[in-house]
Amino acid sequence: MSLPRLVDRRPEITPDELVQAMTPPPRFDSVGFDTYIPNPDEPSQAVAVRECSAFAERINAGTGGGSWLRGMFGRRRTDSGRRGLYLDGGFGVGKTHLLASLWHATEGPKSYGTFVEVTNLVGALGFAETVRRLSEHRLLAIDEFELDDPGDTMLVTQLIAKLTDAGVHIAATSNTLPDKLGEGRFAAADFLREIHAMSARFSVVRVDGPDYRHRGLPEAPPPMDDDELVRLAEATDGATLDDFDELCGYLAGLHASRYGRLVDGVTAVHLRGVHAAPDQDVALRLVALADRLYDRAIPVRVSGEALSRLFTDEMLHGGYRKKYLRAISRLTALSRDLARS
Repeated sequence: MSLPRLVDRRPEITPDELVQAMTPPPRFDSVGFDTYIPNPDEPSQAVAVRECSAFAERINAGTGGGSWLRGMFGRRRTDSGRRGLYLDGGFGVGKTHLLASLWHATEGPKSYGTFVEVTNLVGALGFAETVRRLSEHRLLAIDEFELDDPGDTMLVTQLIAKLTDAGVHIAATSNTLPDKLGEGRFAAADFLREIHAMSARFSVVRVDGPDYRHRGLPEAPPPMDDDELVRLAEATDGATLDDFDELCGYLAGLHASRYGRLVDGVTAVHLRGVHAAPDQDVALRLVALADRLYDRAIPVRVSGEALSRLFTDEMLHGGYRKKYLRAISRLTALSRDLARS
């Protein structure tokens, strides 16, 4: 029996589809502030809910009039000038849940994307066209704002400057490393420094706490042998089965903006012969794939090495460690999904 493989798919996505797809991922389709359960041991989480809700209310308070009126007369400021809200904290504390809830609570037009998806949009449309399209929106929500690539960081901060000048509100999240949580606003300070004159327009909200994906839950199931992996893949309607090395090679020739389309409609991903990523380029592609799988709540089974060994110790202590830790957290949660089914 020949099983479907991700490497046999040829996903395509147009620039218009990229814009239309700028909505919260399926995992967060129906979340709201009332579905976010603050950790009672972390008071900052309840505060974050109130701050995000108030931010949405401020945006909605200034949404009168159609786009043609805004085009003729400009957009009226609705607050003291702070058009940005930045959620700062470690991974797994529910920042994406809060960001998606804020997006759902805000009247449109509006857009939502990860930092990578926003940079992909600029690459597809060009900077000026991206500014033109998004300037008509009331809110741009950017998840997983990253400081790893100075070029991309400055590109997005320039986009933020143009959009906020046009009256668009910006909400963003980023990760602070767990070992930095006691040292104040590590990511926030870097972010605010990068956006220079825009910093006065951002309010920073701290969200502390342990990774909820692993709060009181068991570790990821161990990898299985190849025969069992194939058997389970055959027994799962809509599943795919790929050799890990072949998939890594295929991802190298596929733009990251297409990773979401690549896994659309897949019910479960099975990877045979998993081992540590051989280099940083492969590792970062696996992070992007893990994010799209998590967005769509697509479970994962593997043979070979455990998912916790997907990145080397050197990678986990290097400049991209926050990405790798987030990917391990998300893949572990996805592997538990199938273990419980």
